[in-house]
Amino acid sequence: MSIPKVAIIGRPNVGKSSLFNWLIGQRVSIVDPVAGVTRDRVTFVLDLNDEGETPQLIELIDTGGLGITDEDNLSEHIEEQIQTALKTADLILFTAAANEGIVPLDEEVAERLRKLQCPILLVANKADNDKEDRNAEEFQRFGWGVIAVSAMQKRGRVYLSEKIRETLQEHHLFDPDENEPDEPVMKLAIVGRRNAGKSTFINTLLQEQRVIASDVPGTTRDAVDVRFVLDGKPFTAIDTPGFLRRKGVKTDLQYYSTNRAEKSIYRSDVVLMFFEANSQIQATEQQLVNFIRNAMKPVIFVVNKWDTMAGQMPTERWGEYIRETFADFAFAPIAFITGQTGKNIKKMLNHTQMLYNQSRQRIATSQLNKLVTAALDNNPPPLHHFHKVKVYYTSQVDVSPPTIVLFCNMPEAFSMPYQRYLVNFLRDELPFAEVPIRLIFRKRESSDTKDEIETKRKS
Repeated sequence: MSIPKVAIIGRPNVGKSSLFNWLIGQRVSIVDPVAGVTRDRVTFVLDLNDEGETPQLIELIDTGGLGITDEDNLSEHIEEQIQTALKTADLILFTAAANEGIVPLDEEVAERLRKLQCPILLVANKADNDKEDRNAEEFQRFGWGVIAVSAMQKRGRVYLSEKIRETLQEHHLFDPDENEPDEPVMKLAIVGRRNAGKSTFINTLLQEQRVIASDVPGTTRDAVDVRFVLDGKPFTAIDTPGFLRRKGVKTDLQYYSTNRAEKSIYRSDVVLMFFEANSQIQATEQQLVNFIRNAMKPVIFVVNKWDTMAGQMPTERWGEYIRETFADFAFAPIAFITGQTGKNIKKMLNHTQMLYNQSRQRIATSQLNKLVTAALDNNPPPLHHFHKVKVYYTSQVDVSPPTIVLFCNMPEAFSMPYQRYLVNFLRDELPFAEVPIRLIFRKRESSDTKDEIETKRKS
C-alpha cells in the first residue's frame, strides 16, 4: 500500500503554507503575506505518531490558492498543479480563514470539492483565540464539520492530527504495518540560475507536469521534493528556485527562494549544477558552485539545452570552458543533455548513482597508511621552520564526503598546495575519483605512540 496523500486545498491567503509548515514542524513552504506565493505542489512525508511508536506515515501536500490570478500569467499552470493534487489525494484538508468567515471564493472551493470522491476535513485556520473558535462554527453549513486551529498560535495540532489519522483509518486508506516507505537511494539537488531548464528536466524525467515550467524567470519558488524510480532504483530529486546573487535579492520572497536553493545543496547527496548551453557562465553560477564547494558535495556540471548548439560548438570546447572557470573541480564529470527531449538524461542519472556510491565508500586504515606513506615518499612536505614534518598514521572517520584524518606533529605545516597534492594522489589511488575528499590534519597527542607511517618511510 502506498503512503496516503493528504492535500491542503483552499483559496489564497488562508494560511495553507503556514499550516503545512506547522504540521511537519519545519519551514519548508514559503510563507509570505502576498497571496499566490505557492505555485507548485510541495510535499513532505510526515509521521503522525510519536517517536518510538509504529510509524503512521502520510504524504502532506501544499498547493497554490484556488482562484488566484497570478502576476506572471501562470494561473493556468498553478491550476494544473492543484488539479493533480485533487486527483491523487486520499484526503483533503479544505482550509479556510476563521477570522474572515465565509467569503464567496470559499463557496466556490466548497462546490468544487463536493464533486470529488474522497473524504474532506474542513480546517478553519487563524482561529487564534476562543472568539475565533466560535466564529469558525459558521463553516458548519458546508456539511463537513469544522476543526478550528491556528498555525500561528500553535492551537489544535494534536486534535487535527488525530482527525487525519481517524479519517484515513475509517476509509481503509491507512495501514501502518504496510506503510513504511523505502528510503531513497539518494537526494539529488537540481540547481542553477533562473530559466536554466531545471523544472522542464524534472517534468521530462517523470513524464508528467510535476512542477510548473515556463519561460518566466523565477517560476519555481519553493524547493520541491519529487520522488521517482528509475530502473528499480528510488531517487528524490529536489527542484530548486532559480538562484539570485545576494545583491540581486530585493524582496523577502526572493530571499527565501534563494535561501531554499542554498539549503537544498546542503541536504542533498549529489548536486546537478545546470548551465544553459547558449549562455556564458555568470557570477550567479559561480556563487552556486561556491556553495557546492563549501558543502563538499559530489556534483555533475550539466550543460542543458544542448540541442540549441547543434553544429555550432563541440562538447570539448564547452568542457574546457567549465574546467577553466572551475579549475578546482577538475574531478567533477560534465554532462551534455537536452531536458526538453530527455536526451542523455538516463546516462547522467546512472552517473549520479556512481558518485553517490563513491562518496559512501570506506577504506581500510592499513590501505590508507600505505598510500599516505607512498605520497610522502614521492613528494615529501617541505621543512617547517627548519623542522621535519611527520605524519604518523591516518584514519577515515566519515563518508559523504570521505573524510580522512592525518595524525602528525605540525598540522599548520601543510600548505594548501601540498594538501591539494595529497588529495589528488589519494584520488588517483582510491575509489573517490569524482567526489570531494576532506583531509583533516590533527596533532598527535604526546601520550600517543602509534606510528604506522613515519617509521616505514624511505627517508
